[in-house]
This record gives sequence, C-alpha cells and structure tokens, in this order.
Amino acid sequence: MLGLSCCALLSAVSRLHHLAFGTRDVERLATFYREVLELRELTRHLQADGTLRSVWLDLGGAVLMIEPTEEPARAVSGVGAGPFLIAIEVEPEGRAAFEARLLEAGVAVESRSEWSSYARDPDGNRIALSCYPLGGLTSR
Repeated sequence: MLGLSCCALLSAVSRLHHLAFGTRDVERLATFYREVLELRELTRHLQADGTLRSVWLDLGGAVLMIEPTEEPARAVSGVGAGPFLIAIEVEPEGRAAFEARLLEAGVAVESRSEWSSYARDPDGNRIALSCYPLGGLTSR
C-alpha cells in the first residue's frame, strides 16, 4: 500500500479533483457549460499548431476538463455502467432560471424530481441541476 497507513490514505482522499469529458467539438461543449450553466473558464490549452486542445472550467473547486476525441458520443439512458450523469449544484431559487437558460439554448428538460432537473448537454451527456441539501452528508 505504498507505505501509507489506511488512515493516512483515507484522509488524503478528500474531494473530487477533476472530471474530464471527451468530445469531438471542444469549443461547442465548453461554450455550453460556460454560457448556459455559467461555469467559469479557468484556462485553455493549445496544440503545438495553435489549435484548441482543451478547455478547463471551474466546477465548484474541482475542474471540468473538456478534451478532444475522435470517439462518438456514448448514449446513456437511465443508470448506465460507469459515469452516467453530472449533477451541478444550483440554489433552489435559481433552478427555474437555469431551466429557462436550457430551454433558450434549445435543450429540453427531460424530467424533474423534487430536487433535480435532468437534461442533456450538446453531446448527449446526462446532466442534472440539483438543489438537494447535502448539508450533513458532506464536509464542506
């Protein structure tokens, strides 16, 4: 176990560092998360020839990295194997405004629960706008 005690290892793993999405169109997907969901752009990385390699966005202390791929988007319905949803925290009073932003961007809200609104980004990745009160569940 690399010389670390179990307790030392557990205390070292404390929160999400980054999440990465592969896409055939980095700019389009980054624009959606930046303009529609209001994630702040942290940095852009370029290839040696000056073309866009990746865009990194602030995900509330973690980073959403949007990277190029030639792979087609993966269709996920319901709960799929592996990652199947990215939930973005919104304030309860702001949820309707974000739903309106999605609709203005041509994105349908597919379903709603008491705490979350579900839709898809331009690549078809499932997203949720969630105001579920994590309060006592996490250490903020």
